[in-house]
Amino acid sequence: MNLRKIRAQAVYLVIGVCACLSSCISSKELALYQSDAAGKDTIALAPRYIPTIKAGDVLSVQVSSLSPEATAFFNPYATITMAERAGGPQTTTPTTPLPYTPGYLVNEEGKIELPLIGPQTVLGLTNTQAAAQIRQKLLEYLKEPTVNVRNLNFQIAISGEVARPSLFSIPNEQISLPAALGLAGDITIYGRRDNVLIIREENGQRTFNRVDLTKRDMFKSPYYYLRPNDVVYVEPGKARVANADRTYQTLPIILSALSFIAIIASRF
Repeated sequence: MNLRKIRAQAVYLVIGVCACLSSCISSKELALYQSDAAGKDTIALAPRYIPTIKAGDVLSVQVSSLSPEATAFFNPYATITMAERAGGPQTTTPTTPLPYTPGYLVNEEGKIELPLIGPQTVLGLTNTQAAAQIRQKLLEYLKEPTVNVRNLNFQIAISGEVARPSLFSIPNEQISLPAALGLAGDITIYGRRDNVLIIREENGQRTFNRVDLTKRDMFKSPYYYLRPNDVVYVEPGKARVANADRTYQTLPIILSALSFIAIIASRF
């Protein structure tokens, strides 16, 4: 038996072992939003989630009016942000904010301290309601003021069997579970789509809730819209576990085959 045949047999051995590592996954396990209906059907959506302001939130309050000079007094953090960005080019994405984002911290009493108009109680208000309240106060100092309030620490964590697990900052007031998974690069083929875990803080407790993305009923789920500080975990399926077990079992065989090739090659 010459060297070429020995090498070919060793290569076939390695290929065969690698083929054993693959595991079949049915298309039904990967398909989302399945329905028993043959044609077009409809489903009611979950109620829109509108977040309210809580103690510990960091709010951005942007003020504008017909007098830019007077307005600047009510936007102290805008000057800081511009100065930070002027220090050099920074690479950011919609989901990765600047390392430090200035804003107004909501204290334990549910208040923020604004220039000139003083403390404002915003606890339990929506961003729109808080903006309307602040605008009413600003009418004493500005002509035709407009106010925009946003929550700067609306963040969700996505981990497990997704392409890009990370902590994401959400610039708008709401995001759905499918959209959040899209930010993370979607679920890998090894992730369980029928048992996605949502960990949420509710009434001083952490709740653990399961969502089945393979069924259209998920659009009605109270966990369809995510909330600040939600944690999304996609657990691995049986195929991932089986592949990991096979890898540990067959790795010594692959290493032995490679060693055999190296020994034979050294003798010729």
